[in-house]
Amino acid sequence: MDPPNLYPVKLYVYDLSKGLARRLSPIMLGNIRQERILRIEQLWQHPFEWFFLVYGDIRRCFSSWKQLEGIWHTSIVVHKDEFFFGSGGISSCPPGGTLLGPPDSVVDVGSTEVTEEIFLEYLSSLGESLFRGEAYNLFEHNCNTFSNEVAQFLTGRKIPSYITDLPSEVLSTPFGQALRPLLDSIQIQPPGGSTVGRPNGQS
Repeated sequence: MDPPNLYPVKLYVYDLSKGLARRLSPIMLGNIRQERILRIEQLWQHPFEWFFLVYGDIRRCFSSWKQLEGIWHTSIVVHKDEFFFGSGGISSCPPGGTLLGPPDSVVDVGSTEVTEEIFLEYLSSLGESLFRGEAYNLFEHNCNTFSNEVAQFLTGRKIPSYITDLPSEVLSTPFGQALRPLLDSIQIQPPGGSTVGRPNGQS
């Protein structure tokens, strides 16, 4: 009996911020606050205790800063095409074929025995259920949710946690919580793909 054909599965990773997240996140997502209000007379009454209290507060401020390496958009590349999810539903294009250009990094997810025919049937089913365009949510049901679901279907492996944990990292900060109503309304659909299960170019 011939061994089954194996098809490589790649995760394309794009930083939508183009490096801005790395530079600005300590400022925007830092949780800097004054935890103690010290009376000036403490400086004179207990100078060493005052110094260590202030030093400890400064250390806590810096340790609470959150460093985001990027704002990640991901897609799955298999069977010579790139597949991703956005506010227009599930789309496909040649690898690197959206206006985002080439990915910032490529992760080798593994290999799959799933044929192209079965995979497209699976995507069609997802597009009519879990991953309809109107189900898109920037934090809770996004392109990375889709990539993680598809990666597990194809290979049994999840995508890296630094990508899937990003929404909770942002929402755990006061800045993220304050902006959530605005961010929840954002719809992302990288231009350049064709919606899976519909005529090319129709969304």
